[in-house]
Amino acid sequence: MKKLLAIALTLVMLFALAACGGSGTQAPGADPADEGHELVLITDIGTIDDRSFNQGSWEGLVKYATENGKTHNYIQPAEQGDDAYLNAIDLAVQGGAKVIVTPGFLFEVPVHVAQGMYPNVKFILIDGTPHAGDWSPDIASNTVGVTYAEEQAGFLAGYAAVMAGYTELGFMGGMAVPAVVRFGHGFVLGADAAAGELGMSSGSVTINYHYTGVFEPKPEINTMASAWYNDGIECIFVAGGGILFSVIPAAEQAGKHIIGVDVDQSNESASIITSAMKKLSVSVYDKIADFYNGSFPGGQHVVYSAANDGVGLPMASSKLGSFGQAEYDAIFAKLVNGSIVVDNRFDISVDELSVKIVSVSNFD
Repeated sequence: MKKLLAIALTLVMLFALAACGGSGTQAPGADPADEGHELVLITDIGTIDDRSFNQGSWEGLVKYATENGKTHNYIQPAEQGDDAYLNAIDLAVQGGAKVIVTPGFLFEVPVHVAQGMYPNVKFILIDGTPHAGDWSPDIASNTVGVTYAEEQAGFLAGYAAVMAGYTELGFMGGMAVPAVVRFGHGFVLGADAAAGELGMSSGSVTINYHYTGVFEPKPEINTMASAWYNDGIECIFVAGGGILFSVIPAAEQAGKHIIGVDVDQSNESASIITSAMKKLSVSVYDKIADFYNGSFPGGQHVVYSAANDGVGLPMASSKLGSFGQAEYDAIFAKLVNGSIVVDNRFDISVDELSVKIVSVSNFD
């Protein structure tokens, strides 16, 4: 039955194989069980080259696989949803997967189910923790949940922006899920810290703050971004996957700027001055290496932060003017050694801040 399911599913899923030993691209409709892929990534919303979450995770898997001669591929489910994700996981298992990487919180429930169904397969759940739909963490011994200190990445972006001279800022997030909220709050706190360090008076830095409720481009997002830029916003931190591609045209037309998210997005547009990165490739590479080294942290929730090189800004490609490598290293070191602790509460009040929040949508 599973064999028939695997064959059927390949007819509606797109595969790309990058394996050792001279393998090429696997054609849609081929049965992956005829090959053998030890390392498999199942994509979340979007494609493998989304220049964001899927791509960052895939790059870490490919790096380990190519360095160590491991067969590998990815599966892009035909649709979004628990059943589709579980079918993709089943397909990967039938194809011989030893380690399955699932990027995104939408995999939390499917991985919770799959970790019990396939106890001999290891699961690396990126940006989430398995649960049965009740948000109560339940991580089996064959699964590791990896999350990130988004508040630190956002803090670095906000701090750098103000230190570079930007005082009229915007934050445009996707859905108000915990990771996006942490990015936004960290951004505000970083801007606030920089304003204080520079001795700026209260309200000297303003931030338009808004959640779009989606992770894909929409005409109304472009309209809002254009309005923000026309009203004086100099730089928008875009933490919402595909919504970036609604903001880029607005920034380019206005001659204004963007801060990207998750990975270094500077290649997308000259308007992108830096990106608040999660080191997705680093964490995926590390956890796969742990599996082959016999130290897989099954049953654990691992947080990647500044302390373990899990977040940061891409200074080699950043266009932050006077905020250079030395200034970045100094603030980053304070996150590493704990002399700066970024609040990751979801209920931070605007009354605690010296920056002025323009409440386009709720900050709290």
